[in-house]
Amino acid sequence: MKVTVVGAGAVGASCAEYIAIKNFASEVVLLDIKEGYAEGKAMDLMQCASLNSFDTKITGVTNDYSKTANSDICVITSGIPRKPGMTREELIGINAGIVKAVSTSLLEHSPNMILIVVSNPMDTMTYLAHKSLNIPKNRIIGMGGALDSARFKYRLAEALEAPISDVDGMVVGGHSDTGMVPLTSHATRNSIKVSEFLSEERLAQVAEDTKVGGATLTKLLGTSAWYAPGAAVSGMVQAIACDTKKMFPCSTLLEGEYGLNDICIGVPVILGKNGIEKIVNIPLSNAEKAHMQASAEGVKNTNGLLEL
Repeated sequence: MKVTVVGAGAVGASCAEYIAIKNFASEVVLLDIKEGYAEGKAMDLMQCASLNSFDTKITGVTNDYSKTANSDICVITSGIPRKPGMTREELIGINAGIVKAVSTSLLEHSPNMILIVVSNPMDTMTYLAHKSLNIPKNRIIGMGGALDSARFKYRLAEALEAPISDVDGMVVGGHSDTGMVPLTSHATRNSIKVSEFLSEERLAQVAEDTKVGGATLTKLLGTSAWYAPGAAVSGMVQAIACDTKKMFPCSTLLEGEYGLNDICIGVPVILGKNGIEKIVNIPLSNAEKAHMQASAEGVKNTNGLLEL
């Protein structure tokens, strides 16, 4: 199992680290355009191997896509990160050019790859990859929902004053501060609906705190977060590599599901060796349906800024 991660910044390096530590891949290639940067990150990570007991080989390369040849899974984290006050949508001009060039180069050397898009605005970048690559839709996946759901569960556990292992919840919709749809009606603590423990007002606050989870961290850190995004990507990569059939909310191309067409947006899917094995339809409340529709309109507006 060979995995390529393009972009050796904080998110890409964290992703490579978590994949290596889980020890399910034979090789991780870390690629960056900055001379020596990926090589340095790879060397630093390889010096963790004996300390963290993993045998995954991590290779760093500067802009040489031939070294990514025959990758099973490729991850694109490259692009400019958010700064305080920026929305994910404001990154579209620069990041669209990067994602299109990177995804095309990856496909040239790994024609059977499964692609995971992390670069923002993520749903639009995933849609761009679909339009640029012309490969089966199950092999292009956007990472947003896995991260947003982890942030939702963190906020739920905080509100419940419960261990996070007690809590389950999911976020669908667009990966943006206004587009996320935290499914409070489905959230549970040990299979009991959280609405049994939390007031409507407290649940609404949890949902709002979840939606601005990334912006909150950007304000505190001065740049985008990286630990949780890296962990979210590694979880998706492991599900595909190990064919676990695990369910994640992911940005995928919809063709009628949830009443939406020609759009990439976050919905629950089953991940396995073929990438997206199945799109899972779940019932949404009337309020959640309305939020999902509004989220889709926002994503389509951003997609309209692409030069396809």
